[in-house]
Amino acid sequence: MPVRSKEMLMDLWMSLLLVWITCVSSASMTPIIGQSRSTQTGGPAAVASGLGEGQRLLSRAKRGWVWNQMFVLEEFSGRDPILVGRLHTDLDVGNKNIKYVLSGEGAGTIFAINELTGDIHAMKRLDREEKAEYTLKAQVVDADNNEPLEPPSEFIIKVQDINDNPPQFIEGPYHASVPEMSAVGTPVTRVTATDADDPVYGNSAKLVYSILDGQPYFSVDPNTATIKIALHGMDREMREEYLVVIQAKDMGGHMGGLSGTTTVTVTLTDINDNPPKFSKSLYEFVIPEDRTVGEVGGRVKANDRDIGENAKSTYNIIEGDDQGSFEIITDTQTQEGILRLKKPLDYENKRTFTLKVEATNIRAEPSPSGGPFKDTATVKITVEDTDEPPVFSKPMYLLEVKENAPINTVIGTVTARDPDASGSLVRYFIDRHTDLERQFNINVDDGKITLAKALDRETDTWHNITVTATEVRNHSQISRANVAIRVMDINDNAPEFADEYDAVLCENGKPGQVVQIVSAVDKDDPIQGHYFDYRLVPEMLNNPNFTIKNNQDNTISILAKHDTFRRQKQKLYYLPIIVTDNGNPPMSSTNTLTIRVCGCSKEGIVGSCNAEASVLPIGLSMGALIAILACIILLLVIVVLFVTLRRHKNEPLIIKDDEDVRENIIRYDDEGGGEEDTEAFDIATLQNPDGINGYLPRKDIKPDLQFMPRAGHFFHQQNKVS
Repeated sequence: MPVRSKEMLMDLWMSLLLVWITCVSSASMTPIIGQSRSTQTGGPAAVASGLGEGQRLLSRAKRGWVWNQMFVLEEFSGRDPILVGRLHTDLDVGNKNIKYVLSGEGAGTIFAINELTGDIHAMKRLDREEKAEYTLKAQVVDADNNEPLEPPSEFIIKVQDINDNPPQFIEGPYHASVPEMSAVGTPVTRVTATDADDPVYGNSAKLVYSILDGQPYFSVDPNTATIKIALHGMDREMREEYLVVIQAKDMGGHMGGLSGTTTVTVTLTDINDNPPKFSKSLYEFVIPEDRTVGEVGGRVKANDRDIGENAKSTYNIIEGDDQGSFEIITDTQTQEGILRLKKPLDYENKRTFTLKVEATNIRAEPSPSGGPFKDTATVKITVEDTDEPPVFSKPMYLLEVKENAPINTVIGTVTARDPDASGSLVRYFIDRHTDLERQFNINVDDGKITLAKALDRETDTWHNITVTATEVRNHSQISRANVAIRVMDINDNAPEFADEYDAVLCENGKPGQVVQIVSAVDKDDPIQGHYFDYRLVPEMLNNPNFTIKNNQDNTISILAKHDTFRRQKQKLYYLPIIVTDNGNPPMSSTNTLTIRVCGCSKEGIVGSCNAEASVLPIGLSMGALIAILACIILLLVIVVLFVTLRRHKNEPLIIKDDEDVRENIIRYDDEGGGEEDTEAFDIATLQNPDGINGYLPRKDIKPDLQFMPRAGHFFHQQNKVS
């Protein structure tokens, strides 16, 4: 029933508006039309009567009508076409046969004109939002021949707006956010509605905003549509999301206006306004004493009603851990505090710990309530006794022994004890995987390590072994310790030459020339370093050929005493030298230096060291002589080959005595088979000069008939034997 009343009220309002527009249009056109008529009547006719004969009047023709813009109401839904306006000309005096013609936008389809009266009607329902105005042309023509009586005139028909479009929120629905606990009046967001009606004509497009749902939390400015906080202390932890309904109404919000609505989803964002809170005030954990360092002993958690970064906390031990046995870290996934061992626990030393743990927000912002962003809880830890393995007095032992020390020498002692209250006895063993050569032994009862084999520092300076300690009561409880044994050096190696020297002495050298610089090495490694003493053997102290010079850097120079060294006389010299170190006791060795006498160039470059080289012709070297000898041998080989070839060439192909001359003539009247006849004669037999009686048998004749005369043949044989 209210909807029906609203529709009746709208129809009444539209009818009154249509009547008013029609009356205004008629009243505005009446005086103009009358004025046009009087101007047309009194103008051209009076001027034409005063002209002489033969004269021609030149003047501009005046239109017969003048009108303003016409208006038509949009969305008119009557049964008959609506009258837009009427055209009239002064030429229409009742006795002229004229008609009105309409052209332009919508002529004939939307708008129609009565040819006789000039009335213009709208034939269709118009919508201003589709097209606001139409431009048309009107003209008066002769009804008989359609000849124009006046030039066409242009006019406009405007579609008048009615409030037929409600406001619309094009960008809706909206989503907005605002921090929780924001002050009253804090802007949240702004919405915008549009109205397709004419904003110039009337109040059809004048919008007023109001809030339909969302009070008392939010409010909206009626003109700017800005949504604001309307309630103090809006807490996200109580309610996070709100749905606000905003209405936009045209006609300035008055009765009869159209309206549109949209929704705005407002989300309260979190601020750090809640401190962390432990779920319990007391946590109790039992940790076995054999738990290793770094293992987890327990977990605590402080809950925070905030979210994201505002809910993250860090944990700290603020009391009860003077020895630093524990640490607490934060699990980034669960936000729990993880209690871990920082040092080994010992039930026999301390059996309980009471810790005070504090949880603090990472982002500590001022709280609206003014409270601290932290909380504390008590953690009680009970150490559980377990059967622990023996504990060595040191994690690693460093022992020393001199090389070549006698067998069973005590190197050092390792000790371990059972930390349990019962105090089991301990037995010691060497892990033989670390002492494959079994160079060491250990006393199973007291842990004394002794030498099983003599050690040589020059072979191995360090020996690393592993010693195990096992409880007598429980053999599964084993501990290990590393023992590093350093072999100390003693002077047990004599020095010797550093290299196998190849000393060369030039024949043309001068007295005092350096033949060789000699250095020595010693396998020992004294703390104060090496110092070597060089001297000739006693038999060579008065050596007439060589002497030695100390270079003060643990090296000596071998010097020649004269310049009369000749290879033909002696090409090798042997010089024994005694080298002594500075150890305690000192060690020495005798090393012999071999010196070769060689021929050298003037620049001192060594040539040849052979004694035969001195008797070679002057100007010819050993290389040249070898080349000459090679050429002679090559020529001899060529001559031998040549003679051999000549001898083979003069020998006959068939070897026989020169005095043995034989001639065999055999004639046949038979015709041979030509070159292809390979069966007539045995080639091997023909080539054999020692055939039977000197005759050559044929293959095609039987053996018993080969040498018998036949008819028509003759046989002639001539032999000459000397």
